[in-house]
Amino acid sequence: MVTVDKFLLLKLHPCAEGLSDELVHDIGNQCELLRCESGEILHKANDPMAFVYLVIHGRVKVTLVDIQGNVLLARYQMAGTQVGALAAASGEPSPMQVEVVEPSTLLRLSYQRLFALTKQHDVFRQNMSRIIAEAVNSTLTGERRKKLPRLISFFHQSPATRELARRLVIRLQDLGQNAYVVHDQPDWNPIDGVPHYCMLKNGLYVSNSEVRHEIDKMPDRKPFVLDLDAAMEIKRISDVIEISEKIFWCVTPDTWRKAAAQLAQIEQQSPNWRDKINIVWLLPGSLPWAPLAPELNSLAIRNFKVSLDEPPEHRSRVMLNGFERIIHEMRGVRIGLALGGGAARGMAHLGVLQVLEENGICVDMIAGTSAGAMTGILYASGMNPAYSTECFVKELTPPWLFRKIPNGGHWYLLYMYRRCQFDPLLRKYLKDSRLEQLPIPVHSVTVDLISGQPIVREVGDSVHAILESINVPVLSKPINRDGRALVDGGIINNVPANTLVAKGCNFVIAVSVTAKIKQEFAKNGPDTLTAKMKSASVLETIMRTYVVQNVNMNSVGVQPADFVIQPDVREFDITEFSRADEMSAIGAQTAQESLPQLKQLLSRVDSKLFAVN
Repeated sequence: MVTVDKFLLLKLHPCAEGLSDELVHDIGNQCELLRCESGEILHKANDPMAFVYLVIHGRVKVTLVDIQGNVLLARYQMAGTQVGALAAASGEPSPMQVEVVEPSTLLRLSYQRLFALTKQHDVFRQNMSRIIAEAVNSTLTGERRKKLPRLISFFHQSPATRELARRLVIRLQDLGQNAYVVHDQPDWNPIDGVPHYCMLKNGLYVSNSEVRHEIDKMPDRKPFVLDLDAAMEIKRISDVIEISEKIFWCVTPDTWRKAAAQLAQIEQQSPNWRDKINIVWLLPGSLPWAPLAPELNSLAIRNFKVSLDEPPEHRSRVMLNGFERIIHEMRGVRIGLALGGGAARGMAHLGVLQVLEENGICVDMIAGTSAGAMTGILYASGMNPAYSTECFVKELTPPWLFRKIPNGGHWYLLYMYRRCQFDPLLRKYLKDSRLEQLPIPVHSVTVDLISGQPIVREVGDSVHAILESINVPVLSKPINRDGRALVDGGIINNVPANTLVAKGCNFVIAVSVTAKIKQEFAKNGPDTLTAKMKSASVLETIMRTYVVQNVNMNSVGVQPADFVIQPDVREFDITEFSRADEMSAIGAQTAQESLPQLKQLLSRVDSKLFAVN
């Protein structure tokens, strides 16, 4: 029975692709099957590496250390990878520590035996060479190109979410992924071209080995999708989680507490399983945000908010696009959008957002600084960019008195800050929502004057996250909160593309509205004679200093971006929110002109998701 298990397990590994069953049996017989628990050490640093490990299920952490024991590099090896081939080939003590971080299944083979097998069998040698090369490339590129998962599981807390999994399988099929569905619904409605297997027979679940045999009949299918009721016993759920590379736990506003209770039990077995569990909220179109569920969110690495209903008036398609974000996650794609600061000029972001949405470029994560945080959070909340533009024009047009005085726009902005008017204005639209409830994960960048460090908000009150990031020094006092004195994030990082790379995005679009600066200050230009130069007011100087700082800090966070959109809005004053519609139009035009090049680059990340005609 052990030999059969090793054969089936080896068939799941990419090293067995294209090999005959006879050869897979032969290689499997020469492997040792390891069932490892979290914390087990497979190899100690500075010992010789004698074995190669094929990761079948689970996750292994590989850490490189120097002679003082300092960590030089740490990375995770997932299902379908190998550990130890290069280290064993050197024949020297290896500075590599290998630790199992969650319950895992591995096949161990001595390096000498592996070497002999690769000499004898060309296809096996090619497979192993490819796997090793992929690991090296992944390390060199910072793991920004993600491996497609082979086994994905959906657990449903309610029958209402079953339709979501079905649509996802159909979408994968449209993208050329030949999924194979294992489910527990005797009345399952077949999908054309998608083979399926029901693991519930006469009201009872079949054995794990029978399911493995069934999966083995479809070696050319990828991914295998397990579509299961979350009401099954915890032991069986744990078995499925152990072998799965990605878990999507589907809940509704009425059922999430049950999910939290079950996942809490599962976490006790292996806390590191959290890193592959995703929560999927299926929400009615009338509900703008997910319920606040910290007990549930703490048990998963990420969550998705999805609605299958058309959005109501003034709402964008971000909830409908939650479906596509799940597809991105299943295909190893994560697109980030970094929105830079620039005060009123940040209204150009709204036009960019509108064009990206209309052209099917669905972003998975947003990071914003100052005006970028404000527009980004409003969009992440589900507000339609066109409606946001109308609101900015209506809400931030200076009253008659301010329009009549010199530099009235500057004075009105000062008034808004000093009288704390931004909080009630933003709460009209965001209410008491928190960042973690919004349909799109969003991060705002601010700076703590006490520590001198940037602060990235991804949880907490949505309005507070905006106010902290737009809090221009001098115009307003620092916001004191939780031992920090917070001001505008643009003084350190004006276009936070680096934040998104750090959060796992493998393609980042940056939008900068401060790449160019108008060569004029207080009506003085480069050619103004000294005798004719006009003196600037203190307020004018403060506002100009803000602009100059933004321009010079523009490149700090934007460097790792894969594509940069730069609407030219330098002719607009940074206080002219009343012209938000004009700046949004410029942003839209710039984004439209950038689309061909952007789509070409995205096609290199995933040619099926972003096909170029």
